[in-house]
Amino acid sequence: MPDYATTADVTPTSKLSADEIVTLVVKHRIKAGFEAQYEAWLRRIIAMAASYPGHLGVDVIRGKADGLHMFTCVLRFCSTNAMHSWLDSSHRRELVAEASPMLADGDFTEVNPHNEFWFVPAAENPPPRWKQACVTFLVICPLTLLVPLVWGPVFRLYPLLAHYIISTALVTVTIVLLVVYVLMPRATRLFAPWLNARPTPVAGADHEG
Repeated sequence: MPDYATTADVTPTSKLSADEIVTLVVKHRIKAGFEAQYEAWLRRIIAMAASYPGHLGVDVIRGKADGLHMFTCVLRFCSTNAMHSWLDSSHRRELVAEASPMLADGDFTEVNPHNEFWFVPAAENPPPRWKQACVTFLVICPLTLLVPLVWGPVFRLYPLLAHYIISTALVTVTIVLLVVYVLMPRATRLFAPWLNARPTPVAGADHEG
């Protein structure tokens, strides 16, 4: 597993423009016995972050690292300035200081200007692509069957919207929004144990003869 520093930025924030969506990834490895206390703290800091202007949502990925519980929070903001408003705020500093005794490696943060994380942040080992494809299929396939049926009455009522290009665009936008903001975050949490499972090494596999 990688070593975790106190603070690290994958992309220097000076290179980010002020008007692009940015993703803030926060990783905490929790000392044994502090899991329940950390969960309560996590609910408080998520609620506080959500109150800041420009906050677009958060996903929490739970896992383990070196036998300890790992929490990876993926926060999205509408701009670099909005992210810094939260990241540099007194509210966050106070809450992180409060959590410090529970953290095995301190408060580790990464800034990514482009990626929305469906499966795991870029700094983690991603699941095999075939597993990612399976989960993506399970999410998107039902939508491709159901969303056109839902839009059907609207298209019949308003023939202009039934035009091939317009109707396709509306159906596609609906599917994309549902996948990104509603279904995929829930699917990755549901399938996390399977997505993040690693093959068990076979005894003697590293030795010849």
